[in-house]
Amino acid sequence: MNTRLKALADAGVSIWLDDLSRERIESGNLAGLIQNDSVVGVTTNPTIFAAALSRGDAYTPQLTALGDVPTSEAIKHLCATDVRNACDLFESTFRSSHGFDGRVSIEVEPALARDTDATIAQAAELHALVGRKNVLIKIPATLEGLPAITATIAAGISVNVTLIFSVERYRAVMDAYLAGLEQAAAAGRELSDIHSVASFFISRVDVEVDSRLVAVGRADLAGKAAIANAKLALGAHAEAFGSERFAALSAQGANVQRPLWASTGTKNPAYSDTLYVSELVASGVVNTMPEKTLRAFGDHGEPGLPLEGRTAEGRAVLDEVSAAGVDLDDVNAVLENEGVEKFARSWEELVASVKSAQAALR
Repeated sequence: MNTRLKALADAGVSIWLDDLSRERIESGNLAGLIQNDSVVGVTTNPTIFAAALSRGDAYTPQLTALGDVPTSEAIKHLCATDVRNACDLFESTFRSSHGFDGRVSIEVEPALARDTDATIAQAAELHALVGRKNVLIKIPATLEGLPAITATIAAGISVNVTLIFSVERYRAVMDAYLAGLEQAAAAGRELSDIHSVASFFISRVDVEVDSRLVAVGRADLAGKAAIANAKLALGAHAEAFGSERFAALSAQGANVQRPLWASTGTKNPAYSDTLYVSELVASGVVNTMPEKTLRAFGDHGEPGLPLEGRTAEGRAVLDEVSAAGVDLDDVNAVLENEGVEKFARSWEELVASVKSAQAALR
């Protein structure tokens, strides 16, 4: 067992891997990470699956068996199979953590990010297709995604809310989750079976803010906004789940929606390669990492000071960034649009890759 990663887990951080492929599953790599590196969950996205399907021929047998189905259907089945098999590897973790960990995420098509009804329908479809209790359906935190989150939670389906950049939107996400629980309770559903994480993106915030700070001659503030934003997010989480509203739901068996730190690979080489892990320690949070970041922390990472109770520090930093002339509302809008567009491009690459593979088999 890697002692540095175990120390991070012992500090209260659930370590999830931000990657999945058939090769990773079939080679025993994922099982090894579970056994040796304290990995207790997996997240995926269209970019990850596009990369997985572009390498080797691990998916050829299933594509052949699927026959002449539409490319979109083939993609659903290919991705769902990987997620289902990963869910099975995490079954014991899922049971021992009472459903909080041992989770594997699969995302609705990026093209649906602005379509509430289609998102709701595909969330139910993917949940049924994977057919495992420990799957999480990823729904983006767009304005159109918020009611889809509520409806999906109300239907008893566990959700990973993705593409959250601002604390304001995070508050709306938590409200959508609580509303879904309230509807589920009214329908007589077992609330203890419903879980959720809210994926708050980290490094992309610094990339966008840092470029604007350099442009206004305030590079001295670079590399601080993302972690400050996370401190505010954790404060907002404490408010929402310390409320009377949640207490009433908790009495009926409801679970806390956990914060998940996403986009935690360091993009600026001038920063520590474990910055967005070491500085984001808090009890009950998830940190999903690319394998490179996981390995870096396992080699030389150290858990930093806990984030709890440091909201004022975060607010002071973001106030200074705003005073320097950086429009944080615009930053968040740009990042959300870029996130949706990036995943849409990856989906298009995935479609092209699978379509080409189907043609080669005919």
